[in-house]
Amino acid sequence: MWLEITRLGSRALWRGFLTQLDNLNNHTDKQGMPSSRYAGVESWSTKQVAGWLRDQGFREYVDLLCSKHRLDGASLLCLTETDLRSPPLELKVLGDIKRLMLAVRRLQRQHTAVTHSGSEVSAFSLINTGGTDRVVSNGFAEQGSGDHQHCNGSVTTVGGEHSYSNGKRKQYCGRLDPEYWKTALSALYAMLVCGVTSFVMVLVHERVPDMRTYPPLPDIFLDSVPRIPWAFAMAEACAVVLGSILMLVLLMHKHRSILFRRLCNLTGTVFLLRCVTMFVTSLSVPGHHLQCSGKIYGDAWAKVQRALEIWSGFGMSLTGVHTCGDYMFSGHTVVLTMLNFFVTEYTPRNWNFIHTMSWVLNLFGIFFILAAHEHYSIDVFIAFYITTRLFLYYHTLANTQAYQHSRRARIWFPLFSFFECNVTGPVPNEYGWPFSKPAFMRMLLG
Repeated sequence: MWLEITRLGSRALWRGFLTQLDNLNNHTDKQGMPSSRYAGVESWSTKQVAGWLRDQGFREYVDLLCSKHRLDGASLLCLTETDLRSPPLELKVLGDIKRLMLAVRRLQRQHTAVTHSGSEVSAFSLINTGGTDRVVSNGFAEQGSGDHQHCNGSVTTVGGEHSYSNGKRKQYCGRLDPEYWKTALSALYAMLVCGVTSFVMVLVHERVPDMRTYPPLPDIFLDSVPRIPWAFAMAEACAVVLGSILMLVLLMHKHRSILFRRLCNLTGTVFLLRCVTMFVTSLSVPGHHLQCSGKIYGDAWAKVQRALEIWSGFGMSLTGVHTCGDYMFSGHTVVLTMLNFFVTEYTPRNWNFIHTMSWVLNLFGIFFILAAHEHYSIDVFIAFYITTRLFLYYHTLANTQAYQHSRRARIWFPLFSFFECNVTGPVPNEYGWPFSKPAFMRMLLG
Protein backbone atom coordinates (compact mmCIF):
# COMPACT_ATOMS: atom_id res chain seq x y z
CA MET A 1 0.00 0.00 0.00
CA TRP A 2 2.77 2.42 0.97
CA LEU A 3 4.72 1.63 -2.17
CA GLU A 4 1.61 2.45 -4.20
CA ILE A 5 1.13 5.75 -2.33
CA THR A 6 4.78 6.62 -2.88
CA ARG A 7 4.52 5.82 -6.58
CA LEU A 8 1.35 7.91 -7.01
CA GLY A 9 2.83 10.83 -5.08
CA SER A 10 6.08 10.75 -7.05
CA ARG A 11 4.24 10.53 -10.36
CA ALA A 12 1.98 13.45 -9.43
CA LEU A 13 5.01 15.47 -8.35
CA TRP A 14 6.87 14.81 -11.62
CA ARG A 15 3.77 15.66 -13.67
CA GLY A 16 3.45 18.89 -11.69
CA PHE A 17 7.04 19.80 -12.53
CA LEU A 18 6.43 19.04 -16.22
CA THR A 19 3.26 21.13 -16.26
CA GLN A 20 5.12 23.97 -14.59
CA LEU A 21 7.88 23.85 -17.19
CA ASP A 22 5.36 23.70 -20.04
CA ASN A 23 3.63 26.76 -18.61
CA LEU A 24 6.97 28.55 -18.58
CA ASN A 25 7.52 27.58 -22.21
CA ASN A 26 4.10 28.77 -23.33
CA HIS A 27 4.03 31.96 -21.30
CA THR A 28 6.21 34.00 -23.65
CA ASP A 29 4.31 32.88 -26.74
CA LYS A 30 0.94 33.92 -25.33
CA GLN A 31 2.03 37.31 -24.07
CA GLY A 32 3.26 38.71 -27.34
CA MET A 33 5.67 41.64 -27.69
CA PRO A 34 4.56 44.73 -25.80
CA SER A 35 4.73 48.17 -27.33
CA SER A 36 8.20 49.73 -27.40
CA ARG A 37 6.78 53.10 -26.29
CA TYR A 38 7.28 51.98 -22.68
CA ALA A 39 10.93 51.03 -23.07
CA GLY A 40 12.22 54.43 -21.88
CA VAL A 41 9.77 55.30 -19.12
CA GLU A 42 12.59 55.69 -16.59
CA SER A 43 14.08 58.52 -18.69
CA TRP A 44 10.79 60.39 -19.25
CA SER A 45 10.80 64.09 -18.51
CA THR A 46 8.07 65.83 -16.56
CA LYS A 47 6.53 66.93 -19.85
CA GLN A 48 6.32 63.34 -21.08
CA VAL A 49 4.75 62.27 -17.81
CA ALA A 50 2.26 65.12 -18.20
CA GLY A 51 1.38 63.84 -21.66
CA TRP A 52 0.88 60.32 -20.30
CA LEU A 53 -1.41 61.64 -17.57
CA ARG A 54 -3.51 63.48 -20.14
CA ASP A 55 -3.75 60.34 -22.28
CA GLN A 56 -4.99 58.38 -19.25
CA GLY A 57 -7.64 60.99 -18.41
CA PHE A 58 -5.98 62.66 -15.41
CA ARG A 59 -5.58 66.16 -16.89
CA GLU A 60 -6.64 67.84 -13.63
CA TYR A 61 -3.61 66.38 -11.80
CA VAL A 62 -0.95 67.42 -14.34
CA ASP A 63 -0.23 70.72 -12.63
CA LEU A 64 -0.04 69.16 -9.15
CA LEU A 65 2.15 66.19 -10.07
CA CYS A 66 4.33 67.51 -12.89
CA SER A 67 4.58 71.26 -12.39
CA LYS A 68 4.49 71.51 -8.60
CA HIS A 69 6.18 68.24 -7.59
CA ARG A 70 8.26 67.58 -10.74
CA LEU A 71 7.17 63.96 -11.24
CA ASP A 72 9.39 62.38 -13.92
CA GLY A 73 9.59 58.85 -15.34
CA ALA A 74 11.77 57.34 -12.61
CA SER A 75 9.60 58.76 -9.83
CA LEU A 76 6.45 57.64 -11.66
CA LEU A 77 7.70 54.05 -11.65
CA CYS A 78 7.97 54.02 -7.84
CA LEU A 79 4.76 55.94 -7.15
CA THR A 80 2.48 54.23 -4.60
CA GLU A 81 -1.06 54.69 -3.39
CA THR A 82 0.32 55.87 -0.06
CA ASP A 83 2.11 58.68 -1.88
CA LEU A 84 -1.17 59.81 -3.42
CA ARG A 85 -3.06 59.75 -0.13
CA SER A 86 -0.36 61.27 2.10
CA PRO A 87 1.14 64.77 2.20
CA PRO A 88 2.17 66.64 0.15
CA LEU A 89 -0.17 65.28 -2.56
CA GLU A 90 -3.24 64.32 -0.47
CA LEU A 91 -5.61 63.43 -3.29
CA LYS A 92 -9.18 63.46 -2.02
CA VAL A 93 -11.18 61.57 -4.66
CA LEU A 94 -11.03 57.81 -3.96
CA GLY A 95 -12.02 56.80 -7.47
CA ASP A 96 -9.27 58.92 -9.02
CA ILE A 97 -6.70 57.45 -6.62
CA LYS A 98 -7.63 53.89 -7.53
CA ARG A 99 -7.80 54.55 -11.28
CA LEU A 100 -4.48 56.40 -11.28
CA MET A 101 -2.75 53.60 -9.36
CA LEU A 102 -4.22 51.02 -11.75
CA ALA A 103 -2.74 52.95 -14.68
CA VAL A 104 0.63 53.33 -12.93
CA ARG A 105 0.87 49.61 -12.15
CA ARG A 106 -0.04 48.77 -15.74
CA LEU A 107 2.71 51.13 -16.92
CA GLN A 108 5.21 49.51 -14.54
CA ARG A 109 4.41 46.03 -15.86
CA GLN A 110 4.59 47.13 -19.49
CA HIS A 111 7.91 48.88 -18.92
CA THR A 112 9.37 45.82 -17.21
CA ALA A 113 8.09 43.52 -19.97
CA VAL A 114 9.72 45.65 -22.67
CA THR A 115 12.97 45.96 -20.73
CA HIS A 116 13.39 42.21 -20.46
CA SER A 117 11.61 40.99 -23.59
CA GLY A 118 14.92 40.57 -25.38
CA SER A 119 16.08 38.00 -22.83
CA GLU A 120 12.93 35.88 -22.95
CA VAL A 121 13.49 32.40 -24.37
CA SER A 122 11.84 29.05 -23.99
CA ALA A 123 11.68 27.40 -20.58
CA PHE A 124 14.21 24.72 -21.44
CA SER A 125 16.65 27.30 -22.80
CA LEU A 126 16.27 29.34 -19.66
CA ILE A 127 17.05 26.35 -17.53
CA ASN A 128 20.05 25.28 -19.53
CA THR A 129 21.57 28.76 -19.79
CA GLY A 130 20.93 29.90 -16.26
CA GLY A 131 18.25 32.44 -17.16
CA THR A 132 15.34 33.45 -15.00
CA ASP A 133 12.04 31.63 -15.14
CA ARG A 134 8.65 33.12 -14.46
CA VAL A 135 7.97 33.43 -10.77
CA VAL A 136 5.56 30.89 -9.35
CA SER A 137 5.79 31.78 -5.70
CA ASN A 138 3.47 30.96 -2.84
CA GLY A 139 1.48 34.11 -3.24
CA PHE A 140 4.43 36.44 -2.77
CA ALA A 141 4.56 37.62 -6.39
CA GLU A 142 1.75 38.28 -8.80
CA GLN A 143 1.57 35.74 -11.62
CA GLY A 144 2.03 37.25 -15.02
CA SER A 145 3.58 40.45 -13.75
CA GLY A 146 7.21 41.21 -14.13
CA ASP A 147 7.79 43.08 -10.91
CA HIS A 148 7.57 42.89 -7.14
CA GLN A 149 5.82 45.75 -5.39
CA HIS A 150 7.48 46.34 -2.02
CA CYS A 151 5.88 48.11 0.92
CA ASN A 152 8.42 50.94 0.72
CA GLY A 153 7.25 51.86 -2.75
CA SER A 154 10.10 50.24 -4.65
CA VAL A 155 9.58 48.31 -7.83
CA THR A 156 12.00 45.45 -8.36
CA THR A 157 12.23 43.52 -11.60
CA VAL A 158 12.18 39.74 -11.38
CA GLY A 159 14.41 39.20 -14.35
CA GLY A 160 16.81 41.40 -12.72
CA GLU A 161 18.65 44.50 -13.85
CA HIS A 162 17.14 47.60 -12.26
CA SER A 163 15.10 48.62 -9.28
CA TYR A 164 13.54 51.93 -8.34
CA SER A 165 13.56 52.96 -4.71
CA ASN A 166 12.78 56.48 -3.51
CA GLY A 167 13.23 57.77 -7.04
CA LYS A 168 16.78 56.46 -7.43
CA ARG A 169 17.80 53.97 -10.08
CA LYS A 170 20.17 51.27 -8.92
CA GLN A 171 21.48 47.94 -10.05
CA TYR A 172 19.63 44.86 -8.90
CA CYS A 173 20.32 41.19 -9.49
CA GLY A 174 17.18 39.04 -9.49
CA ARG A 175 19.20 35.83 -9.16
CA LEU A 176 19.50 34.56 -5.61
CA ASP A 177 23.04 33.61 -4.67
CA PRO A 178 23.05 29.88 -3.73
CA GLU A 179 26.04 30.39 -1.39
CA TYR A 180 27.03 26.74 -1.44
CA TRP A 181 29.62 27.22 1.28
CA LYS A 182 26.90 28.31 3.69
CA THR A 183 24.84 25.29 2.69
CA ALA A 184 27.83 23.05 3.47
CA LEU A 185 28.19 24.72 6.87
CA SER A 186 24.49 24.22 7.63
CA ALA A 187 24.75 20.54 6.68
CA LEU A 188 27.77 20.20 8.98
CA TYR A 189 25.81 21.94 11.74
CA ALA A 190 22.90 19.51 11.34
CA MET A 191 25.24 16.50 11.36
CA LEU A 192 26.98 17.73 14.53
CA VAL A 193 23.65 18.29 16.26
CA CYS A 194 22.54 14.77 15.30
CA GLY A 195 25.78 13.44 16.80
CA VAL A 196 25.23 15.38 20.01
CA THR A 197 21.62 14.17 20.14
CA SER A 198 22.75 10.55 19.76
CA PHE A 199 25.25 10.92 22.61
CA VAL A 200 22.66 12.58 24.85
CA MET A 201 20.31 9.66 24.15
CA VAL A 202 22.98 7.32 25.49
CA LEU A 203 23.32 9.40 28.64
CA VAL A 204 19.56 9.60 29.08
CA HIS A 205 19.24 5.82 28.72
CA GLU A 206 21.45 5.42 31.76
CA ARG A 207 19.04 7.54 33.80
CA VAL A 208 15.74 5.94 32.78
CA PRO A 209 13.55 5.71 35.92
CA ASP A 210 12.89 2.19 37.18
CA MET A 211 9.43 1.12 35.99
CA ARG A 212 8.68 -0.63 39.31
CA THR A 213 9.27 2.61 41.20
CA TYR A 214 8.01 5.04 38.57
CA PRO A 215 5.16 3.49 36.55
CA PRO A 216 3.87 5.14 33.34
CA LEU A 217 2.26 8.53 33.89
CA PRO A 218 -1.50 8.96 33.35
CA ASP A 219 -2.29 9.98 29.79
CA ILE A 220 -5.79 10.42 28.40
CA PHE A 221 -4.95 9.22 24.88
CA LEU A 222 -2.72 6.30 25.89
CA ASP A 223 -5.21 5.17 28.51
CA SER A 224 -8.09 5.31 26.02
CA VAL A 225 -6.52 3.84 22.86
CA PRO A 226 -5.16 0.26 22.90
CA ARG A 227 -1.60 -0.18 21.71
CA ILE A 228 -1.00 -1.15 18.06
CA PRO A 229 2.33 -3.02 17.85
CA TRP A 230 3.08 -2.16 14.20
CA ALA A 231 2.05 1.49 14.42
CA PHE A 232 5.51 2.90 15.11
CA ALA A 233 6.91 1.29 11.98
CA MET A 234 4.07 2.88 10.00
CA ALA A 235 4.93 6.29 11.48
CA GLU A 236 8.49 5.90 10.23
CA ALA A 237 7.19 4.77 6.83
CA CYS A 238 5.21 8.03 6.64
CA ALA A 239 8.42 9.93 7.33
CA VAL A 240 10.25 8.01 4.60
CA VAL A 241 7.54 8.85 2.04
CA LEU A 242 7.55 12.52 3.04
CA GLY A 243 11.34 12.58 2.84
CA SER A 244 11.24 11.10 -0.66
CA ILE A 245 8.79 13.77 -1.83
CA LEU A 246 10.94 16.53 -0.36
CA MET A 247 14.04 15.12 -2.06
CA LEU A 248 12.23 15.39 -5.41
CA VAL A 249 11.27 18.99 -4.61
CA LEU A 250 14.86 19.84 -3.69
CA LEU A 251 16.13 18.14 -6.84
CA MET A 252 13.88 20.18 -9.14
CA HIS A 253 13.85 23.52 -7.29
CA LYS A 254 16.10 26.18 -8.79
CA HIS A 255 16.98 27.46 -5.31
CA ARG A 256 17.64 24.04 -3.84
CA SER A 257 20.75 25.27 -2.04
CA ILE A 258 18.78 27.82 -0.01
CA LEU A 259 16.02 25.30 0.74
CA PHE A 260 18.45 22.64 1.93
CA ARG A 261 20.29 25.22 4.03
CA ARG A 262 17.05 26.23 5.74
CA LEU A 263 16.10 22.58 6.29
CA CYS A 264 19.41 21.82 8.00
CA ASN A 265 19.33 25.01 10.04
CA LEU A 266 15.80 24.55 11.34
CA THR A 267 16.07 20.81 11.95
CA GLY A 268 19.40 21.17 13.72
CA THR A 269 18.07 23.95 15.97
CA VAL A 270 14.96 22.00 17.01
CA PHE A 271 16.98 18.87 17.79
CA LEU A 272 19.50 20.93 19.76
CA LEU A 273 16.62 22.19 21.89
CA ARG A 274 15.42 18.60 22.23
CA CYS A 275 18.83 17.60 23.59
CA VAL A 276 18.42 20.09 26.43
CA THR A 277 14.86 19.13 27.34
CA MET A 278 15.39 15.37 27.44
CA PHE A 279 18.68 15.73 29.35
CA VAL A 280 17.39 17.96 32.14
CA THR A 281 14.21 15.95 32.82
CA SER A 282 13.85 12.16 32.67
CA LEU A 283 10.29 10.88 32.38
CA SER A 284 9.13 7.38 33.16
CA VAL A 285 8.46 5.13 30.17
CA PRO A 286 4.99 5.57 28.61
CA GLY A 287 4.16 1.84 28.43
CA HIS A 288 4.86 -1.48 30.14
CA HIS A 289 5.75 -3.03 26.77
CA LEU A 290 8.98 -1.01 26.66
CA GLN A 291 12.03 -2.78 28.09
CA CYS A 292 13.85 0.34 29.19
CA SER A 293 15.68 -0.42 32.38
CA GLY A 294 18.68 1.81 32.97
CA LYS A 295 21.68 0.57 31.04
CA ILE A 296 25.18 1.42 32.26
CA TYR A 297 27.88 1.56 29.60
CA GLY A 298 31.36 0.56 30.70
CA ASP A 299 33.42 3.53 29.59
CA ALA A 300 33.34 6.61 27.40
CA TRP A 301 34.34 4.64 24.28
CA ALA A 302 31.36 2.30 24.73
CA LYS A 303 29.08 5.33 24.94
CA VAL A 304 30.58 6.79 21.78
CA GLN A 305 30.10 3.49 19.94
CA ARG A 306 26.45 3.34 20.99
CA ALA A 307 25.99 6.97 19.91
CA LEU A 308 27.46 6.13 16.50
CA GLU A 309 25.00 3.25 16.14
CA ILE A 310 22.09 5.59 16.85
CA TRP A 311 23.50 8.29 14.52
CA SER A 312 24.16 5.92 11.62
CA GLY A 313 20.68 4.39 11.95
CA PHE A 314 18.98 7.82 12.03
CA GLY A 315 17.40 6.81 15.35
CA MET A 316 14.79 4.74 13.50
CA SER A 317 13.44 1.37 14.56
CA LEU A 318 13.30 0.38 10.88
CA THR A 319 17.10 0.37 10.91
CA GLY A 320 17.25 -1.66 14.11
CA VAL A 321 17.83 1.25 16.50
CA HIS A 322 15.83 1.25 19.74
CA THR A 323 16.23 4.06 22.26
CA CYS A 324 14.78 4.82 25.68
CA GLY A 325 14.31 7.90 27.82
CA ASP A 326 14.09 10.51 25.02
CA TYR A 327 10.50 11.44 25.77
CA MET A 328 10.56 15.22 25.98
CA PHE A 329 9.88 15.83 23.15
CA SER A 330 9.14 13.51 20.17
CA GLY A 331 11.88 13.56 17.51
CA HIS A 332 9.74 11.58 15.06
CA THR A 333 7.01 14.25 15.28
CA VAL A 334 9.62 16.94 14.60
CA VAL A 335 10.82 15.18 11.46
CA LEU A 336 7.31 14.48 10.14
CA THR A 337 6.16 18.06 10.71
CA MET A 338 9.30 19.69 9.32
CA LEU A 339 9.15 17.61 6.14
CA ASN A 340 5.46 18.40 5.68
CA PHE A 341 5.94 22.15 6.08
CA PHE A 342 8.85 22.24 3.63
CA VAL A 343 6.90 20.28 1.02
CA THR A 344 3.84 22.52 1.28
CA GLU A 345 5.83 25.77 1.47
CA TYR A 346 8.08 25.17 -1.53
CA THR A 347 5.57 23.74 -4.01
CA PRO A 348 2.95 25.83 -5.87
CA ARG A 349 -0.35 26.26 -4.10
CA ASN A 350 -2.32 24.64 -6.90
CA TRP A 351 -0.58 21.28 -6.31
CA ASN A 352 -3.48 20.24 -4.12
CA PHE A 353 -2.83 16.49 -4.33
CA ILE A 354 0.75 16.85 -3.05
CA HIS A 355 -0.28 19.20 -0.25
CA THR A 356 -3.16 16.98 0.85
CA MET A 357 -0.99 13.89 0.74
CA SER A 358 1.73 15.65 2.75
CA TRP A 359 -0.68 16.67 5.51
CA VAL A 360 -2.30 13.23 5.61
CA LEU A 361 1.10 11.59 6.03
CA ASN A 362 2.03 14.09 8.76
CA LEU A 363 -1.17 13.61 10.76
CA PHE A 364 -1.31 9.85 10.31
CA GLY A 365 2.33 9.61 11.33
CA ILE A 366 1.58 11.48 14.56
CA PHE A 367 -1.40 9.22 15.23
CA PHE A 368 0.72 6.11 14.68
CA ILE A 369 3.32 7.41 17.18
CA LEU A 370 0.63 7.74 19.83
CA ALA A 371 -1.07 4.48 18.86
CA ALA A 372 2.24 2.64 19.35
CA HIS A 373 2.46 4.09 22.89
CA GLU A 374 6.04 5.19 22.20
CA HIS A 375 5.52 8.77 23.44
CA TYR A 376 3.23 10.63 25.77
CA SER A 377 0.63 12.88 24.20
CA ILE A 378 2.37 15.96 25.61
CA ASP A 379 5.60 14.90 23.84
CA VAL A 380 3.87 14.94 20.48
CA PHE A 381 1.96 18.15 21.13
CA ILE A 382 5.05 20.09 22.23
CA ALA A 383 7.09 18.74 19.30
CA PHE A 384 4.41 19.79 16.80
CA TYR A 385 3.99 23.22 18.38
CA ILE A 386 7.70 24.04 18.60
CA THR A 387 8.41 22.84 15.05
CA THR A 388 5.55 24.75 13.45
CA ARG A 389 6.23 27.96 15.40
CA LEU A 390 9.94 27.92 14.62
CA PHE A 391 9.28 27.26 10.92
CA LEU A 392 6.74 30.08 10.67
CA TYR A 393 8.81 32.57 12.68
CA TYR A 394 11.93 31.79 10.66
CA HIS A 395 10.22 32.30 7.30
CA THR A 396 8.42 35.43 8.48
CA LEU A 397 11.74 36.96 9.48
CA ALA A 398 13.43 35.74 6.30
CA ASN A 399 10.75 37.41 4.17
CA THR A 400 11.12 40.71 6.06
CA GLN A 401 14.15 42.44 4.59
CA ALA A 402 14.14 45.25 7.14
CA TYR A 403 14.70 42.77 9.98
CA GLN A 404 17.38 40.63 8.34
CA HIS A 405 20.17 43.16 8.89
CA SER A 406 18.98 44.58 12.19
CA ARG A 407 21.10 44.51 15.33
CA ARG A 408 18.42 42.56 17.18
CA ALA A 409 18.49 39.77 14.60
CA ARG A 410 22.28 39.47 14.86
CA ILE A 411 22.10 39.23 18.67
CA TRP A 412 19.07 36.99 19.21
CA PHE A 413 19.16 34.96 16.00
CA PRO A 414 22.82 34.68 14.99
CA LEU A 415 22.38 31.58 12.83
CA PHE A 416 19.42 33.10 11.04
CA SER A 417 21.28 36.36 10.49
CA PHE A 418 24.31 34.51 9.13
CA PHE A 419 22.49 32.15 6.77
CA GLU A 420 19.84 34.60 5.51
CA CYS A 421 21.76 37.89 5.28
CA ASN A 422 22.00 37.71 1.46
CA VAL A 423 18.52 36.28 0.74
CA THR A 424 16.44 39.30 -0.24
CA GLY A 425 12.80 38.50 0.39
CA PRO A 426 10.73 35.36 -0.29
CA VAL A 427 12.31 32.55 -2.28
CA PRO A 428 10.23 32.10 -5.47
CA ASN A 429 9.12 28.60 -6.41
CA GLU A 430 11.02 28.30 -9.68
CA TYR A 431 11.87 24.90 -11.08
CA GLY A 432 14.50 23.70 -13.48
CA TRP A 433 15.83 20.41 -14.75
CA PRO A 434 19.07 19.43 -13.01
CA PHE A 435 19.86 17.21 -16.02
CA SER A 436 21.23 18.19 -19.40
CA LYS A 437 18.52 16.31 -21.32
CA PRO A 438 15.06 16.86 -19.82
CA ALA A 439 13.45 14.91 -22.69
CA PHE A 440 14.85 11.76 -21.10
CA MET A 441 12.67 12.27 -18.02
CA ARG A 442 9.63 13.03 -20.16
CA MET A 443 10.10 9.67 -21.90
CA LEU A 444 10.21 7.91 -18.53
CA LEU A 445 6.95 9.47 -17.39
CA GLY A 446 5.19 8.84 -20.68
